[in-house]
Amino acid sequence: MRIALAQVPHPTSFAAGLEAVRKAIAAAAAAGAGLVCFPECCLKGMRGTDFPVEALTREEHDLALAEVQARAAAHRVHVVLPTERPHDGAWQNGAYLVQADGAVQGYQTKNQLPLEEEPYFTHGATRRLFRIDGLLAGVVICHEGWRYPETVRWAAARGAGLILHPHFCGGPGAPGGPEPAWGTGFYEKAMACRAGENHVWFASVNFALPVQECATSVVSPDGECVVAGPLHREALVVADVDPAAASGYLARRFAPERYRDA
Repeated sequence: MRIALAQVPHPTSFAAGLEAVRKAIAAAAAAGAGLVCFPECCLKGMRGTDFPVEALTREEHDLALAEVQARAAAHRVHVVLPTERPHDGAWQNGAYLVQADGAVQGYQTKNQLPLEEEPYFTHGATRRLFRIDGLLAGVVICHEGWRYPETVRWAAARGAGLILHPHFCGGPGAPGGPEPAWGTGFYEKAMACRAGENHVWFASVNFALPVQECATSVVSPDGECVVAGPLHREALVVADVDPAAASGYLARRFAPERYRDA
């Protein structure tokens, strides 16, 4: 399966965010990808950061979701659309999987919120898998993938061969010093660990940020980086992932009954 990770700029407005999504869906389809994934809260940007971001409105949410459904169907590509959504009078952070026929397969909530997001979002309480052209995939959002490896293991132990990891990692400002080699920082080391400790593909997508703390990357089931995008610049990162290579071997050996209190 060919997948595309859309490293779009952090949006300055809802209109800019939606236009970047439109362009990247078309570019992913032109590149032969069957799936394109965007960064966390890609439509209007991440609240609780150093960027000034207003809350998404219900009208903007509905308009964008309908637009992405239409674009997914027109280009015959699956879309992982990370966005806030209204839920029971509050807002959740999460991601939709919009199928290549335009239907919404489901929404994965972000369940492990960092402290700075708690004033803005209500956490979810369930996890799910998505089926993408015969491949099972899990979606783990930002902080969950870095700090809560259980979220990845949950999906891998249930047969997921691909973990999609939309995130925001960085901020405004000016880049400083030489760019580090891939895998020298915490976040990229965590990508390698999540892939290798579960024997799954790990596809992690960041924004193109002025200060970007990790690269948009695809990591193989043996923990090796297959492709990494440039830092700071808009890019479509494309990789061919082999579902057969994702054995999930170590994840399937997890024995939770061995972790009872003594």
